[in-house]
Amino acid sequence: MADFRRWFTALAVMALFVGLASAQVGSTTPGSGFSPFTCSVSNVTVTPNLRSEGLTEETGDIVLVCTGGTPLPIGSQVPTVSIQVFYNVGAVTSRLISSSSSVNASEAILLIDEPDNNGAQAEGGYGPTLPQIICGNVAGISTAQAAQNGAGPNGCPESVGNSTYGGLGVPVNGSYPANGTTPAAPGANVFQGVVSGASVSFNGIPVLPPVSSGLARVYRITNVRVAANGFLNSFGSGVGQINASISVSPAGSMPIQNPNPIVGYVNLGMKGSVANAANFNQCNASTGFGSLLNFVEQFPTAFKTRVDGLRGIGGSGANGNVNPAIGQNTPGQPYNSESNFIMNGTNEGANSTLSLNGFTAGLADYGTRLKAVFTNVPAGATVYVSTTNVTNSSGANGINAVAAPNSTTTATSFAELLISETAPDGTTSAAAVPVASFTNSFIGSSSSGNPSSYLNYVALTSQGASTPVVAVWEVVNTQPTFIETFTFSVFFGYSNVTSTYPPSGASQVNLSLAPNPTNNAFSASSGGTTAVNNLIPRFLDDSGTGSGVFTINLCSTTLLFPYVTTLTGFTTGISIANTTVDPFKTVNQSGTCTFNWFNDGVNPAPTTSVIIGPVSTANPNGPLLVFDAAGASPGIGSGFSGFMFAVCNFQLAHGTAIVTDLGSQHILATYLALVLPTGTSARNNPSAPEQLNN
Repeated sequence: MADFRRWFTALAVMALFVGLASAQVGSTTPGSGFSPFTCSVSNVTVTPNLRSEGLTEETGDIVLVCTGGTPLPIGSQVPTVSIQVFYNVGAVTSRLISSSSSVNASEAILLIDEPDNNGAQAEGGYGPTLPQIICGNVAGISTAQAAQNGAGPNGCPESVGNSTYGGLGVPVNGSYPANGTTPAAPGANVFQGVVSGASVSFNGIPVLPPVSSGLARVYRITNVRVAANGFLNSFGSGVGQINASISVSPAGSMPIQNPNPIVGYVNLGMKGSVANAANFNQCNASTGFGSLLNFVEQFPTAFKTRVDGLRGIGGSGANGNVNPAIGQNTPGQPYNSESNFIMNGTNEGANSTLSLNGFTAGLADYGTRLKAVFTNVPAGATVYVSTTNVTNSSGANGINAVAAPNSTTTATSFAELLISETAPDGTTSAAAVPVASFTNSFIGSSSSGNPSSYLNYVALTSQGASTPVVAVWEVVNTQPTFIETFTFSVFFGYSNVTSTYPPSGASQVNLSLAPNPTNNAFSASSGGTTAVNNLIPRFLDDSGTGSGVFTINLCSTTLLFPYVTTLTGFTTGISIANTTVDPFKTVNQSGTCTFNWFNDGVNPAPTTSVIIGPVSTANPNGPLLVFDAAGASPGIGSGFSGFMFAVCNFQLAHGTAIVTDLGSQHILATYLALVLPTGTSARNNPSAPEQLNN
């Protein structure tokens, strides 16, 4: 633990000095001598936490701060290098934004000298005053061609300019590259990366040494996403580490002092839990409180909005607004969102727009989504889920809806239900939320076990136990400074007005981050690869085996036959009647009976009857079963003397036993079977004797 803390201290100190170095871009204090051209690499901001479930996790920016070098002639072409970054991951998963399917030009970008709209940052000098100029846009070439060639031939070549700065009129060699075709115009300062497996390459990057003491040239690599799975130990705990290795060619053209930065620490992002799992009786109509689903962050920035709503640049959380048309494009700023550095041209002009086929570099499709997959929900049963997260403070059953926050700076954690896992986010509102025909409220008082009408729930009807029932919520307001828990309420209901009841059994729920492949949002094989149309963010499903959310207990009747004999010369006749078949409109039930035999020796194995119930194709025997205990199954055969429990899978079973000698010549005794009031539950009750009925 002490070593881990020392790492954080070292990182903080490193960030401080890199910040100071970055601030010297285009400094107005030229020195007198020439020094060797060298670069150091560090992360300006704190190294981020990445979610181990994530397949598109944002790595920390890599920043090269270069100093020294020898002057280049004014007007000469700026030499270029290829910078390739390798990551110790399965794949780089930055979105492809390319005009050619054969060139994996991506949203990963390299910026030169922190261009950020007229020097909005603290750095002085010429470079930061420029808008962001994308190589392909300034040269009028395709994204694939620009990514392949950069500022080299057939790309956007640049020449050594003679711009002055600071109003001093002092020409400084290397103050900034000029556009090679229009020397009076600045050259490109944004270059796309080409993704290949676990690496990204930036080709044709112009390297104009700053030369003078006090000057620095800054290269920032951002928008690199990686598949962060596989970095935790087998227990799903611990901290993994994402490393980068930087290679430059031609070799020696851009010496880097520390080319292996740490760009992310991998932690488990979310744990799910279920509170108050409910039990229901199969044969009783039910609509009642089921359980609470808890999605718990494992570090404070695990849940993110689509864009950063806490920096005054857009409303990602206020009343569900998630406007992506915001200026989330200042180099070096830490944006707590699923989006990273967004190249949408906001405040920067047309030359800084990088988009294709409706996708924009750096812009995620969604905020973090929270997914509940209910399994083994019987056909005809309905799962009701709250349309927003709830609190355990007030309202029916001790729960209360969370109101949409009025401001993105509020501490209110807020998420809204979606109509599907991949429902698109809008430009001025959150992803489509079921608010009209898709929303319904329970009707009834809190005393009936239903929530009051102010708390909206959506009915999700099961199509059978083999088809999961899925609910997904999107986080539209979150706080990055503390660990949050999003809780959603679940109710369960089914009717007894049909001729059948839902089968008994336990239903489970799996809680995970979304989208993930379990609901066919994308394939498991494509989730860890780079594709233009893959969703961002996307996650593995690591929810495990699921937690019990509600159980339907079997409706049954247990009958006790206190004396049964099939000793030589005797037999016992058994009759079982399913009296749900009656003239009183009782809902009919069908089922088998299991006979459990007990004597003073080795107990025989249980036997099972045919279906007993209304006459049908599946049940030609009808509602009455009569058999000889001395016969074959469900009888026990000869030589038995003891008692028997008949457990029948339907209500209102009644039984009769006739004990007689063979031929009924001398002995004939009849009794009614006793009905156990506790069914199949444990019968120990020291406070009162057992009350049996017929």
